[in-house]
This record gives sequence, structure tokens and C-alpha cells, in this order.
Amino acid sequence: MSEGLPSAKILVVDDEPDLETLITQKFRRQIRQGAVTFLFAHDGQEALDSLAEHHDVDMVVSDINMPRMDGLTLLTKLQDFAERPSTIIVSAYGDMANIRTAMNRGAFDFLTKPIDFVDLETTIERTLQHVAALREVRRRKSLAERAHASLARYFSPNLAERLAGDASGLELGGHRRDVASLFTDIAGFTSLVESLDPTLLAEILNGYLAEMTDVVFAHEGTVAKIVGDALHVLFNAPGDQPDHAARAVACAVDLDQAAEGFRTRWHERGIAFGMTRIGVHTGPAIVGNFGGGRYFDYTAYGDTINTSARLENANKAFGTRICVSETAVTRSGAFRGRPLGDLMLRGKQEALRAFEPLTEAAYDDAALSQYQKAFAKLEAGEVGALAAFAALVGLRPDDGVAAFHLKRLLNGASGTRIEVR
Repeated sequence: MSEGLPSAKILVVDDEPDLETLITQKFRRQIRQGAVTFLFAHDGQEALDSLAEHHDVDMVVSDINMPRMDGLTLLTKLQDFAERPSTIIVSAYGDMANIRTAMNRGAFDFLTKPIDFVDLETTIERTLQHVAALREVRRRKSLAERAHASLARYFSPNLAERLAGDASGLELGGHRRDVASLFTDIAGFTSLVESLDPTLLAEILNGYLAEMTDVVFAHEGTVAKIVGDALHVLFNAPGDQPDHAARAVACAVDLDQAAEGFRTRWHERGIAFGMTRIGVHTGPAIVGNFGGGRYFDYTAYGDTINTSARLENANKAFGTRICVSETAVTRSGAFRGRPLGDLMLRGKQEALRAFEPLTEAAYDDAALSQYQKAFAKLEAGEVGALAAFAALVGLRPDDGVAAFHLKRLLNGASGTRIEVR
């Protein structure tokens, strides 16, 4: 047999009493070298018993005519095996009808009696090459399935399936590309953790993360990281998404609706589950797999990522749940929302305008128009800005943003620039 072929286990099924001795003698060199191991059975039923005990048999060499269970019946039984061994059928030269039936039932090859051992060795070698090819296919399939199971934690099902087939885009190392970065965090979650039974906490957190990741995957986002209750989501990584900004904004709105629904359900059960705050920004980042051979972390680094996290935190000041940068708004195209202010982030020389996306159901056109007029007065430094925001708060006492700007104006502040620590 040729070198390089894998070690093989072969089951020979024949009722001839001398065949075991002949085969052991003819293949003694290969047996000593560990290239092949032979097992023997005297009929089909004994062969099935042997296969039940030895799940690693690569090949079956079987006679057709045997007592109890013949070779054709054995072939039929082998068809039920999830990973059936390749089979060589042996019969008399004139028995071509049975040989044809055997081939139709899945036999890989056949030999005629009396057995020519040179021919047998050649046929076994050819069959082992086929076995090696099957092993490689199964190995690749297993790797792909494991990769898919791992990737499905981070990527949408469609993207995970594509990457499992070709994970070259996930090799260790990073590259620079434009992304949309989205951060979420639950208000007051640390206090909630300290007050809940661990079993109930696990139920709540697992349910929340399952709903949130389902929303992310529906928008084909990548879950780069989950830390406690917080998610970091990327768009346009690792796959190309020309509309990544629009996807991120739409995802933020849907995440907000899902989180609010989740929060309401738990409030009805007496659990003070906090609101989810979300920040979105777009721009360049270093994206890729970082880590070692046994552990990798698909993530992104850079100012874009830090800014999106800062925007999530800015919701605390504004009393909002979603805070989106002007860059993301501009790149997303159609956008319904309102400006919040110009954020002066620590370490930045220029202000970053932030926006709150709004659904029409949450904020009607008339109220949005009134807010935009008040904000324009604020931006222009007009004295009438205070009265405009006071009127808004009177009409919508629950409008945290209007209340935020009114408080600023009452405290002597002016304009739209806001220090954010």
C-alpha cells in the first residue's frame, strides 16, 4: 500500500475458514507497520455485531453467499449507517447479476473469486484513497459546523454561515475600515444585581440578551462584545455593508422598542428593570481578531468606538435612551429625530452634535416642529429660548430633553454646547 494513506481498519466478512489466515499472511508487513488492522466475521449478522462494537471500521470486504445473512442483505443494512464504511463485494465471476445488485446497493467496488491478492491489495488501496477523501470531507464539515456554532454567537445567521465556509476574514490581526459602532447599557443594573436571587437574575439577563441579539441579527449586525448587561455591536464588519449607518440607526430604534417592552413586562412582575441606553457613531476603526491561538476576540478599537460609548453615556444627561452622532445621522440618509446639543467630549477640540431618533408614535410632527424652533432659538442665543422650552415642558412634562435645556437656561447657560465628562 502507498505511503501517506491513513491507518485503516478493515472488516472481512466471509465464511471460508482459511481466508483469515491467508489475509493475515499476505498483509503481515502492513499489519506490523500499523498501516492496516483486519477484523473478521463469518456472515452478515456477525459483521453487524462487529460494526456495533468497532465504530471506526473504514472498509468492509464481504462475500455475497454466506449463511444466516448474505452480503446483499448486509449491504442493505449498511445503508442505515450514518457514516457507513466503504464496501468491496466478493463473488464468483459468473455471478454478475448479484454484483450489479450489490453496486446498486452502495458497494464501492467488487472482486471475483478466486481472490487475486495483488488485485485485492490494489482494490483496498484505491478504496482507502476514497476513505481518506471522505474523512477530509467529514473533517471540513465538522470544522465548519463548529465554526458556525462559534460564529453564531457574534454574527447574524446568514453571515455566520458564510464565514464558517470561508473564515479567512477572521484570521488573527486587524485592519482599518469604516464602521458603525453601537453601545447599549442598562441603567441601574448593578443595583438590580445586588438585590435579586441569582436564579431570577440569570432568567432576566439571559432573556434580555437573547431578545437584544435577535434584534441585532435581524439588522445583520455583529455582536463584538457582551460584558455583563452591555452590548457592543458593529456594522460593516466583517462583511461589507454600504448602508451600515442606516442599519445602525434603525437597529438602535428597534433595540429601544424591544428593551422597553422587556422592561414593561418585568415591571408588571414587580422587578425594577432599568431603561436601556444606546449610543451610535460612525467612522474609521481598527477591526479584527485580537488574541492568541486558543483565544480570540473579534472587536474594534479607535476613537469611533470610544465616541459611541461616550454617546451612550450622554443619555444620562439628556434623559434620553438613544443618542446618535451627526456623522451617523448624515450617513444614514433619511432620519427622523431632533438635535440634542453639541457635545464637548473630554480630549476633543471640536464639538460633536448629537441627535435623538424619534418614532412618529412617540413624538408627533407638531411637537417635533415646536422643539426644532426652540432649539433654533437656543442655537442662535435668543432670549426667547427659555420661554420656548418652558412652553414645551408645559405641553410635555415627560420630555427629558426639553426639561434638560430649560434647567440649563434657568441656571444661566446659553447656546447648544454641553460639557460631557
